Amino acid sequence: MRQWMLFALLATAAVPVPSQVVKDSLFEAAIQRGIVHVYNLEFEAADDEFATLVALQPRHPAGHFFRAMVIWWRIMVDIDNRQYDEQFFETLETVVELCDSLLDVNENDVNAMFFKGGAIGFEGRLRFHRDDWLAAANAGRKALPLVQQASELDPTNYDIYLGTGIYNYYADVIPNEYPVVKPLLLFIPPGDKKKGIRELTIATERARYAAVETMYFLMQIYYNYERDFAKALQLAERLHGRFPGNMVFHRYVGRCHVVMGNYQRAEETFQAILAKVRKGDRGYTRTIEREAEYYLGVCAMEMRQYDASLEHLYRCAKLCRELDVREPSGFMTITNLKIGMVYDLQGRRELAKQQYNKVLSLKAYKDAHSRAEQYLKSPHVH
Repeated sequence: MRQWMLFALLATAAVPVPSQVVKDSLFEAAIQRGIVHVYNLEFEAADDEFATLVALQPRHPAGHFFRAMVIWWRIMVDIDNRQYDEQFFETLETVVELCDSLLDVNENDVNAMFFKGGAIGFEGRLRFHRDDWLAAANAGRKALPLVQQASELDPTNYDIYLGTGIYNYYADVIPNEYPVVKPLLLFIPPGDKKKGIRELTIATERARYAAVETMYFLMQIYYNYERDFAKALQLAERLHGRFPGNMVFHRYVGRCHVVMGNYQRAEETFQAILAKVRKGDRGYTRTIEREAEYYLGVCAMEMRQYDASLEHLYRCAKLCRELDVREPSGFMTITNLKIGMVYDLQGRRELAKQQYNKVLSLKAYKDAHSRAEQYLKSPHVH
């Protein structure tokens, strides 16, 4: 899997759109309104706006591209649900066909290059989520030259900094984290992670259409790779403040507080998430509920509220049994490890041992097995 990760990520480098799509104020206004609706998960309103784009410019790829963006976020709301996959791929195919028609007329049409690269990049992102590594890698291979050529033709376009920033960062970081991919990189330019972060930071402030998507990527980079949780939290709070209906941004606020040890703030955040789950807000699914219960259990454990911790963790384990249709998930493994740790902290050693043995019978996840073996030898302590 890992050998294709870089190319799948590089496919995302083609997602940004040009800084000037069409010189039409109605067209521009519809794009901006639609983008806000998309990130707030207001899909019906977004669809209406982007239908306007198609009506105004039926042969321009922009309207269809942004319609694909709506479908993408419908998928992101429940990533395991594949009901929108075919519609997504068909819409992207329409974008590519329209772009090819424009490029037949003018091979240097920057807008057509961007939207074609963006469509291929979006395809690569979903193929990656669907574990179709070869297809994701192939999308990255096809998308990258389009981004590079468009960048050369329009170097002042700050939206492209999303693409070049992603490329520079991951092309530098991934080979170092996963050396097995290095032989696959002989024929592509080397990356530069500092330059990548710099480009992404500029795009968050100056990109016309890609600023939000850039903040999202930069937040994930700071959280997952740089481990700079303060910067990740700053971006997560900006995104959540602007798009309070988006559960992805909301979760990252809570996650950042947890890893920074801000357990009271994390508890408040995940309780707010649970409230949205109970209200049935769009995107706040049982999968989100499971994550909230897990982190509430962790926070309570860290704050020495052991009974409350067990209540949340057992609710998380129950949700795992309901959600893990094919096999027990990593969530199930780590949740049972945490339950054992709480029992140790309560001095209930036999119950703790039962949990650690249960962990060893479940799917390996991160360091859960080694920690369970360690805690079987000596109890977990604060």
